[in-house]
Amino acid sequence: MTALLTQREAALALRLSERTLERWRCSGKVDLPYVKLGGVIRYQLETIQRLIASRTIRNTSEENGNA
Repeated sequence: MTALLTQREAALALRLSERTLERWRCSGKVDLPYVKLGGVIRYQLETIQRLIASRTIRNTSEENGNA
């Protein structure tokens, strides 16, 4: 079983504001799935780690899509 983080904990882990996570949820701009239990939002730690890994850039040619 994976750890579930509150919105605040997830924001701290990503060094973002909670408002940014709210915007991402509403817009779908960033693929960061979340768990909704009643009215409570939780993020799986593994999901956050995958997001970080998917956005890790090794060099500038990757960043520009030239890799």
